[in-house]
Amino acid sequence: MSKGRILVTGGAGYIGSHAVLALREAGESVVVLDDLSTGSRESIAPDVPFVEGDVANGDLVRRVIGEHGVDAVMHFAGSIVVSESVADPLKYYRNNVCGGRNLVEACASAGVKRFIFSSTATVYGGVYSGPIPEDADTSPVHAYGTSKLITEWMLRDMAIADPEFRYVALRYFNVAGADLQGRAGQSTENSTLLIKVASEAVVGLRDKVLVFGEDYETRDGTCIRDYIHVTDLVDAHLLALAHLRADGDSQHLNCGYGHGYSALEVLDAVRRNGGENLVIEKAPRRPGDVPVLVADVARIKERFGWQPQHDDIDGTVRSAIEWERKLLDGRA
Repeated sequence: MSKGRILVTGGAGYIGSHAVLALREAGESVVVLDDLSTGSRESIAPDVPFVEGDVANGDLVRRVIGEHGVDAVMHFAGSIVVSESVADPLKYYRNNVCGGRNLVEACASAGVKRFIFSSTATVYGGVYSGPIPEDADTSPVHAYGTSKLITEWMLRDMAIADPEFRYVALRYFNVAGADLQGRAGQSTENSTLLIKVASEAVVGLRDKVLVFGEDYETRDGTCIRDYIHVTDLVDAHLLALAHLRADGDSQHLNCGYGHGYSALEVLDAVRRNGGENLVIEKAPRRPGDVPVLVADVARIKERFGWQPQHDDIDGTVRSAIEWERKLLDGRA
């Protein structure tokens, strides 16, 4: 089938902006839809078609699909902060579930049959101590994970109702780092992501880094996470697009490296890469955090031939700090 344009929702955000760069480098045509609630218009090149708006606005989505000849969607838009989802679950059901539902309906009515969804490893909940395979039980412990799982169910049921509709749900573990050419990175204010927070502390934007919980049943008492560099994650999206364009079947796939680092080990890497004076303070556990979250990535490697190129915590940390310094220079 001939190639159409890719609609990237949330394309002005952290992962979406990296996806736009990678798609264009691959020769794809792109249109971005973003409400700029957390994204930045400056993260998108001026020559990329951009529409400011909400994915929940079905009429707007259908207009964008029609005007730009969209044949596939990469859906990154949504709310993603675990602790916030515990405190304000209805926001997550509104933005992630209702917004996703309206977006999928608009795609279906406009004839778009290929859909790549930004899901999360938190659909698995907190009962696993080792690498988690995709067929593990899903038991999210907060509204963020639940909202993503409900969207996966919607996509599953759409594919049952319409066999021509195919999707890939990529379950992200902890995304970190920045584009190695310095073109994009994590720019969201008040981030809760550990490497982002620590990078801000390195450049003087924060006076300390809090480590939430020191009594988990892990090797040093702090939470262990599987950190995947954003560039490797985006490569998985391009493989998913190729799979769907070849009429591949619907998939649920983990995106991680298959091993994890504790919070203290990550902060050791920050100290090795410019954060020698990093101030670390211990704090109580956060609601919704689980002790260990590590991916089994055999399936994505087997089915897509995905081979990560940036599995290096020091390199990931360096890229994040370099991006933070660039942001700081831009503020001066």
